Amino acid sequence: MSDTPVDADEVRHVAELARVDLDEDEVEEFAAQFADILGYFDALDEVPEVDREDELVNVMRPDEVHDGLTQEEALSNAAETEDGFFKGPRVS
Repeated sequence: MSDTPVDADEVRHVAELARVDLDEDEVEEFAAQFADILGYFDALDEVPEVDREDELVNVMRPDEVHDGLTQEEALSNAAETEDGFFKGPRVS
């Protein structure tokens, strides 16, 4: 699919970086697959650009600062607390 050749040495190099052991049949198979993948990227380069709106408008409301809970309010419904913090079950 791609005109870009992928040779066995490049496949071996990538396999070494990925710490994957490949036999010779796999090297040849992956070389062909890598060439196909590069061909797909070449095809993406040929996709035409589309028109877009020049000015996009943010439809979200602006952020507003609100007072948060006090530590006492935040811990008021906690089953267990310790030293002003939530206390959860022990995880081993």
